[in-house]
Amino acid sequence: MAFVLPEGLAPEVYPLAWLVGRWRGEGVVGYPGIEETAFTQEVVFDHDGGPYLSYTSTIRLVVAPDDAAALDDGGAADAPGPVWSTESGYWRVPPERPEGIDADQHPVELFLADPSGHVAVYLGVVGKGRIDLASDLIAHTASGADVSSGKRLYGLVQGDLMWAHDMAAFGQPMQSYASARLVRADDAPQGPADDVTDAPAEGADDASSEG
Repeated sequence: MAFVLPEGLAPEVYPLAWLVGRWRGEGVVGYPGIEETAFTQEVVFDHDGGPYLSYTSTIRLVVAPDDAAALDDGGAADAPGPVWSTESGYWRVPPERPEGIDADQHPVELFLADPSGHVAVYLGVVGKGRIDLASDLIAHTASGADVSSGKRLYGLVQGDLMWAHDMAAFGQPMQSYASARLVRADDAPQGPADDVTDAPAEGADDASSEG
């Protein structure tokens, strides 16, 4: 199926066009002090014609029913699990290309905020259905989560969106934190033909197998 640019999308963010839409799927989160746990996720990449994409993400933990009665309670077992994290932000493609990136890549900026009390700026590159990001700035309030740095990797794999998130936080060195595999949940156009054929990261493979 040929890729069709979303209607009204600003030319500045054409390199990110394959992200636009609603995605849902499953993954796994785990970190020192955080027991490895499966989750479900919904992500929305949207646009309003401006030179950016808006982004929201909600992760809910997968929780087993407390007892067998819940299975017979009119779909109670299908009720969403507790929210683990939410975040929102904006993706941009800056007009100037920095030195050192390949001709088929574009610079990308990601601005994020979440209710745990911190904000982050990620910088990286997008190209061939893959996005590599590293934190440039992370700030938090006095009561906010003590996150010092992070890396994120997104890839379009056989039409699915896979991502992996490494971070350094709470005095721990950079290491895997979460990963997931998401499928399109709307009628948005499919990704470009030159999408990534390999998983974006080892952790993302693990997440897809957990689903």
